[in-house]
Amino acid sequence: MQIQKNFRKEQWKMLFITMFCYLFFYTGRHNFGWAAKGMSAELGISYQQIGWISFSMLMGYAIGQLINGNLADRLSPKIMILTGGFLSIVCNLSISYANTYVVILILWTLNGYFQSMAWGSGSKLISNWWDSNERGKAFGFYTMAAGSSSVLTFFMALLLVQQEQSWRTLFRYPILFLLFALVLFLIIARSHPSLKGFTLQSDSAQNDSTSKLGWKESYKLVFGNKKFLIASFAIGFQSMARYGLIFWVPIHFLGNNYKESNGNLWLTLFIPIGMAVGAVSFGYISDLLFNKNRSKSIRAGMLCSCAIALLIYVIPTPHHVLAAVLMFTAGFFVYGPQANFWTLSPDILGTKLVGTGIGVMNMFAYVFAAIGEPIFGKIIDYTGNTSNIFLVVAVICAICAIIISFVKPATASEVQM
Repeated sequence: MQIQKNFRKEQWKMLFITMFCYLFFYTGRHNFGWAAKGMSAELGISYQQIGWISFSMLMGYAIGQLINGNLADRLSPKIMILTGGFLSIVCNLSISYANTYVVILILWTLNGYFQSMAWGSGSKLISNWWDSNERGKAFGFYTMAAGSSSVLTFFMALLLVQQEQSWRTLFRYPILFLLFALVLFLIIARSHPSLKGFTLQSDSAQNDSTSKLGWKESYKLVFGNKKFLIASFAIGFQSMARYGLIFWVPIHFLGNNYKESNGNLWLTLFIPIGMAVGAVSFGYISDLLFNKNRSKSIRAGMLCSCAIALLIYVIPTPHHVLAAVLMFTAGFFVYGPQANFWTLSPDILGTKLVGTGIGVMNMFAYVFAAIGEPIFGKIIDYTGNTSNIFLVVAVICAICAIIISFVKPATASEVQM
């Protein structure tokens, strides 16, 4: 009985320290959207070029997901998270002193790869500590940490912009919090219960099975599953819509002057707040309203996102209260369904391919998000109207809802245990 209590305590500790560490990872990634306006003005970079810089980071992240997700099944998730975090800090600091488009492009691409070492590794660590009966809840909290990370990054960026700080400070000050989180993670985290003298009984046989799979076999099983690939295409469009809001909406509210201070600027904070609340809520929404049918839950969320984005486009300058509600609900519905996507991975593939499956799914997510960035930038350059961001997001959300409709719940015989 005492062993069970001790394990439960350690179980929550590992979840919370992983959440706490990831809570600050976006300070080294989502800061770019806030720096883009000042960077463009100071260095003479067009918005299409800004879009390509963002594209390069997302592609670096996508390639990293494909590689590092599989590595997380084989190496220490803890070491991978620490390595990626510290190298990301180095890239951010280097960009803060850069003066050319090419240098920033290269450094931001490398930053994307280093940032990719965290999510799949954290997912693997959580899967090692939480069995299948509670893994959905654990992933809901983990995804909430990612959404909350955007809130913190937006808040820090807003403070710096309001104080008329240079865009370069956005790559220096926020990442200090990531450094602190990494140090705590180094001290507290353990990659597997066995390192604390525990065994997760329900998954022990599957862990033994996983060790016998070569990396080629793992990828073959994942890419050979049609249902999983359709879900991966769907999360691609969900991620494209998400980054359309995260990256380009700050530019929309900043106005014509990078250091222009107005009340509308703080409205952007409601987007990541909505995302954080949506992430933890959609786990319960899919269970209670859709009877654990993740596909229906995702489709409903994306259709709501489509409708809200259209409303924002039609009412470009609403009253502050209404604007805050629209920003919150936009974030809630565009990001909340992502929590359901991650549980689709073990639901379809089984628990033995958690790292590889989530890595591949996240690769699709960021390849599509990367493709969307220069498209958003080109549309803004061509039309001169940042409100078109919301119209494009609405179309993307509708496409995601259509694609996910083809993913039916997996039967017991279909799951690759």
